[in-house]
Amino acid sequence: MQRYAPEIEKRLRWHWRRPRSGSWRVDETYVKVRGKWSYLYRAIDKLGDTIDFYLSPTRNTMAAKRFLAKALRGLKDWEQPEVINTDKAPTYAAALAELKAEGKCPKDTQHRQVKYLNNIVEADHGKPKQLNRPVRGFKSMKTAYATIKGFEVMRALRKGQAAIFNLTRDILGEARLIGRAFGLGACALTEAVQLVGERLEAA
Repeated sequence: MQRYAPEIEKRLRWHWRRPRSGSWRVDETYVKVRGKWSYLYRAIDKLGDTIDFYLSPTRNTMAAKRFLAKALRGLKDWEQPEVINTDKAPTYAAALAELKAEGKCPKDTQHRQVKYLNNIVEADHGKPKQLNRPVRGFKSMKTAYATIKGFEVMRALRKGQAAIFNLTRDILGEARLIGRAFGLGACALTEAVQLVGERLEAA
């Protein structure tokens, strides 16, 4: 897990990270590392798709800025957020102001602080918490972040965020998708041809 989860996140990032909505929900939850609480920043769109995540030992403007900069990095123009909804924490407003001044966030992106709109991301925290619970705390930030990367990527795949690359739309398709990312198994075109042939025979 420690070795391959970060590599899976790196190789599959462009497969699943495709926001379907310009309305984002941003919030943080807690993760215990070496007996102390750390902060897992998470962003999803209003349709529930995971946009990005970031583990930080602190909860301040710098951490919020690093997370938002990471979430915004590499997005196409049409994938940029129109609205970012957060809780009432002042750190987000300061972080967004700095990112806009640096040209890393669209200047017309609206920052909203409406609590009930974040219910969707607060509910989405439940699955990562459920997965983290059996771990009973992490020994270091490095191992915690590596494990969480694996959890988050597989969660995104399970949500169907890489569905266009999962030809069979099932868990075996997810396994083949990961295999292709590591150069294992047939390429997507070969798999598609084989799948069409099998369906024609069945018909």
